[in-house]
Amino acid sequence: MAIQFTEIEERILALAGKDLPDTEQPFKTIAEAVGVDEQDVINLLADLKARKIIRRFGATLRHQKAGYGHNAMVAWRVPEERSDEVGEICAARPEISHCYIRRTYPEWTYNLYTMIHGERPGHANEVVAELEQVLGIDDNCVLRSLKELKKTSMVYFK
Repeated sequence: MAIQFTEIEERILALAGKDLPDTEQPFKTIAEAVGVDEQDVINLLADLKARKIIRRFGATLRHQKAGYGHNAMVAWRVPEERSDEVGEICAARPEISHCYIRRTYPEWTYNLYTMIHGERPGHANEVVAELEQVLGIDDNCVLRSLKELKKTSMVYFK
């Protein structure tokens, strides 16, 4: 069932879904642009999070601009009964921004994926080696990007 938003709520969400204003009170800046109180913006976002319509509201780090230019997507072959445990361990690592469990296929049996951000050449490989020791799992495939073709956030309201 689709949620119906008011025109004001859509305007708030359109602004909140972009880069937040670089001000001391970004929610107040959004509120002023829309013509509501700052608390209205905060209440809308808190309500959507409480109702699990939005999962989180946070900053996106542009990892390459922040000095993390040595990255790797690592696909792991993890026993199904350990997938949650292994996923939690991986997700707790500060170098890992994404951690997913995905379906396997007969020709591709890797089921857990981690996106590792390294600060220097070899750093992602060091993280993989540390995880292999901690997890007791060394069956993985390190996938390196050849070229970034697109990287944007979803836009739900314009």
